[in-house]
Amino acid sequence: MITVFWQFLILGLCSFGGPAAHIGYFQQAFVVKKKWLSDKDFTQAIALCQFLPGPASSQLGMYIGYKKAGYLGSIAAFIGFTLPSFSLLTFLAIANNTFGNSVIVEHIITAAKLLAVVVIADALWGMAKKSLTSIPTVATTLLTMIWLMFSHGLLGQIIPIVVASLIGYLWSFKVQTTIDNVRVKPIRPHMGLLSVFVGLFILLPLMPATNDNVKLLTIFYQAGSFVFGGGHVVLPLLQPMLAGMVTDNTFLSAYASAQLVPGPMFTMASYLGASAMPTMPIWGSLIATIAVFLPGSLLLFAFLPAWKALFSHPRLIHAIVLINACVVGLLGYAFINPVIISSIKSIIDIIAVIVGYILIKKYQSPVWVVAILLFLYVSIINQ
Repeated sequence: MITVFWQFLILGLCSFGGPAAHIGYFQQAFVVKKKWLSDKDFTQAIALCQFLPGPASSQLGMYIGYKKAGYLGSIAAFIGFTLPSFSLLTFLAIANNTFGNSVIVEHIITAAKLLAVVVIADALWGMAKKSLTSIPTVATTLLTMIWLMFSHGLLGQIIPIVVASLIGYLWSFKVQTTIDNVRVKPIRPHMGLLSVFVGLFILLPLMPATNDNVKLLTIFYQAGSFVFGGGHVVLPLLQPMLAGMVTDNTFLSAYASAQLVPGPMFTMASYLGASAMPTMPIWGSLIATIAVFLPGSLLLFAFLPAWKALFSHPRLIHAIVLINACVVGLLGYAFINPVIISSIKSIIDIIAVIVGYILIKKYQSPVWVVAILLFLYVSIINQ
């Protein structure tokens, strides 16, 4: 548990770039280097997290912690990965200062975006080599990326995976004429955790709204239950729900501050919670943070048993192949938009990214070394 906490704390201190970048960091750290889980487990976990509401990268981190050290490991992974951004955003809310005019901070963010390009490219290439092994898998990846050009949010994430799984399932009847007499595990979710999720979802709005603690818990729990697509989507959902508790300027400050810090975008709830309870900002931040992450965590472990049984079903082998290809398409599109579009500004940036990729891929340089070199590069060209 301590090992999990420490590893995720390190990543929480340097994981800029949003969910796609976080997945790249996780793949590099826990699949390639530490081998805490296989490529197959990692890809299937990504697919599950894309299906569920909540922060996909944080859910993936909790899954990795669970694989290493059980439920205590999942808690350790969540705390370690979230603690840096939670602390920084709570402090920024209390200080009411995003440090947006700091030249050093701007250089750090620019360098971090370039580093995200390097890390995601490495992860994407590794996943593509293992998942794209035939014409149907390559076609699935390309069609997923094309679909994402014209859709967003829930439709963009779930429909490609559903369609790919259905096509793969039907394909199995054509290719596989017989199924061995394999004892198939029942596909059932964890009803206890699912009941807790549903119970909180129904009961919290029925409780008296006069108590600020309950009101804040209800608002952020509901937001975390509905949001697909990450922190960029949770902001417009929260704005009308928190009307009267925080100002429009506070929302803009929360969003801007979340861009400045590493870790999950969902921790903008820390800033908003602290702002909504100015007399007890740390307590408000803690309530909002736990509430917004709790639904996704409950759903992850509620559906994990069913997901494992689903992926071990002998009739779904071909469906799994296309789902893996679909996940590559999801990450591939995220790599282009917003990662490359928001990070690469010039030909020199492209050269810097290529050099960073070569250092990591060919010379096995630590990510932190490449991060320092990119920061020096950004500082020099902006003098």
